[in-house]
Amino acid sequence: MKVLMLNGSANANGTTFTALTEIGKTLEQEGIGYEIFNMGGAPVRDCIGCGQCSEKGCTFTDDGVNEFVSKAKEVDGFIFGTPVYYAHPSGRVLSFLDRVFYSSGRSFAYKPGASVAVARRGGSSSSLEVLDKYFGISQMPVVGSTYWNMVYGRKGCEAVLDLEGMQTMRNLARNMAWMLKCFEAGREKGIELPRVQREDRTNFIR
Repeated sequence: MKVLMLNGSANANGTTFTALTEIGKTLEQEGIGYEIFNMGGAPVRDCIGCGQCSEKGCTFTDDGVNEFVSKAKEVDGFIFGTPVYYAHPSGRVLSFLDRVFYSSGRSFAYKPGASVAVARRGGSSSSLEVLDKYFGISQMPVVGSTYWNMVYGRKGCEAVLDLEGMQTMRNLARNMAWMLKCFEAGREKGIELPRVQREDRTNFIR
């Protein structure tokens, strides 16, 4: 089993990466593999609702969205990490995830997810609320921890000094590993996925 983590920061080795790495180390202790996908600092397009998505993902191929989609199809769980900008996730991570889910949302169904917010001081709770909405609309169970999934620090070296934040990351990893193992046990027992209806679409605007 494997968890794919998205580093939504332009800084590949900053505080967000530090928090995700702490999760990854604990996942490995629990027998779960992981990969951190770094978005980097290159520009990311917004989703424009063009409807040109395909099995490969988004029609635009000039950033890492489709590479992430390809990896997402092969893993068992997800963690999305973001720095906090103006009490909100980074605009880049939201543009990235909008296109990921618009083009390939069904690849995420029934796979557990969690979000992580890293801030110098404030805005973490509101950032988590935004990221968690991707899970609710995509039939993804949400993994929690012993506190909100947030870490404080302006630099990676400061984030490790947030002892409770790092503890929260480790507990999040253990909860993710436990849920993945429970799902695997259910599959081995022959428990089937829920039947999903999609035929009813209520559109009041004509």
